[in-house]
Amino acid sequence: MPNAGKCYYQHNRDMTGQPLYFRLKSIAVLCIVMCIAGCNRNNENAPKKMAIVVSTLNNPWFVVLGESAAERARELGYETTIFDSQNNTAKEAEHFENLIAAGYSAILFNPTDAEGSVSNVNRAKEAGIPTFCMDREVNSLDGPVTQIISDSFSGCVDLGQYFVRQLNKKGKYVELLGLVGDNNTWNRSKGFHSVVDHFPDLEMVAQQSADFDRSKAMEVLESVMQSHPDIDAVFCGNDAMAMGAYQALVSAGKADSVMVFGFDGAQDVMDAIKQKKIKATALQSPKFIAQTAAELADKYLQGERDMDRKMPIAVEVITQDNIGEFEAYGSEN
Repeated sequence: MPNAGKCYYQHNRDMTGQPLYFRLKSIAVLCIVMCIAGCNRNNENAPKKMAIVVSTLNNPWFVVLGESAAERARELGYETTIFDSQNNTAKEAEHFENLIAAGYSAILFNPTDAEGSVSNVNRAKEAGIPTFCMDREVNSLDGPVTQIISDSFSGCVDLGQYFVRQLNKKGKYVELLGLVGDNNTWNRSKGFHSVVDHFPDLEMVAQQSADFDRSKAMEVLESVMQSHPDIDAVFCGNDAMAMGAYQALVSAGKADSVMVFGFDGAQDVMDAIKQKKIKATALQSPKFIAQTAAELADKYLQGERDMDRKMPIAVEVITQDNIGEFEAYGSEN
């Protein structure tokens, strides 16, 4: 038995005389180190991804915004996915949960609600994913890296001045508001009223939300005209509502006597201005906004941190007089 014990001990040594137990332990440690190094290399070689989260794809303007952001991000070397929030904060939250789990590098974000979207931005920030707001803002300066937004207030000051001139400072009008939770809705309305409210002979007979939606705008204006059939103009917070309002006027036989004003610079409204169906719009630049967001996100991921918290983008009033000078959705970089 002693010999058997001695033989067993000898067989558990390597050729150098060291116990085999120590040799196996060293091999295990080496395997762990190699595994960690391999994982790090895999992370370095993993595809870079940008998520584009858009409030709705049921509006051509936002389709251009999302596709322009995705195109520029791809040119910069990122894989991209466009998420449609369908103007629903719950759907938006679901998107954020999924893209955080998927490990996206950055989020190019068009929020559904200025207040309701803050928690999603903060959740991404806590996960180490930077967010860059496009066109719409959130009520937080600390959450997103930057917010690239059209100067809606100033744009509607200019549009309001044109509105006053076209109505010769008098008449009855309807205002169709966008989503009540979107700061753009109120910035546009405030800019417009900062001008028109100085003219007492301009009477607003109704102000109602149509959620930036074409069909709803048509329904709302049809309802308003039952009580106020003698209106002179309709001021709309975006072009989709302007097209809906125009259709309601066509159905009522009033398209030639009531002026319609929009805001966006969408293709259908630009065409309608050329055809003298719609009076004017304010041209935003979704292509420029989206491309700028993608470029800033790329710079941020490369280490740059010197960025303004808000970047207002000027808009242009488009009328039947200057329509030939501009293209729908603004110019590209």
